[in-house]
Amino acid sequence: MFRIFTAEVIGTFILVFFGCGAAVIAGGDGTTGVGLTGIALAFGLAIVAAAYGLGPISGAHLNPAVSLGVMLAGRMSGGRFAVYAVAQVLGALLGAGILYLIASGSAGWTGGMGTNGYGAGYGGEYDVMAALLFEAVATFLFVTVILGATQPGASPGFAGLAIGLTLTMIHLVGIKITGVSVNPARSIGPALFAGGAALSQLWVFILAPLVGGALAGLAHAAGITRAE
Repeated sequence: MFRIFTAEVIGTFILVFFGCGAAVIAGGDGTTGVGLTGIALAFGLAIVAAAYGLGPISGAHLNPAVSLGVMLAGRMSGGRFAVYAVAQVLGALLGAGILYLIASGSAGWTGGMGTNGYGAGYGGEYDVMAALLFEAVATFLFVTVILGATQPGASPGFAGLAIGLTLTMIHLVGIKITGVSVNPARSIGPALFAGGAALSQLWVFILAPLVGGALAGLAHAAGITRAE
């Protein structure tokens, strides 16, 4: 269990450090930086890296919503879910903390941490209902793909690639809506360092992904999205 805990800490660190790091350090507008497409790819490629590097140890959930879906699909116990969730939040905090230390070393840093948000002054200024709906639906689809790609009979060598590409697609659609969470740990880490609106809006990025992940797990357990 220690190896599993450590793998989830490191894997979630990879996701937050490289995904949010692309937004904070390299984002720009596509001319002076990687742009929205580059940020989307950074999150997706981080998942691919962690899946192949650490997946054999823990499955590389890196996300409490994914672990919740796996638990409700009948693939893990409640106790193991708790271990995964704690490790994921810790990894996100460490990733955000290191990113904060690096970003704050630049005179041009504006204080951004790649946080999630909605409403006036954020992205496309979508309202809270749009944010809740997008996060719940996107997480449902994301966890459904994960459960399908890792079920018996699937091609195990391609699971990490399928999962990473799915997260990339979700970001391509959703960065302007919420910055894309689909992962409570990914939202908690940067928000605790950024403070302000990121903290006050954090409930959306905990609640909606957990609901989406839970529904995906229940649908899989019921056989709706599971190969028979």
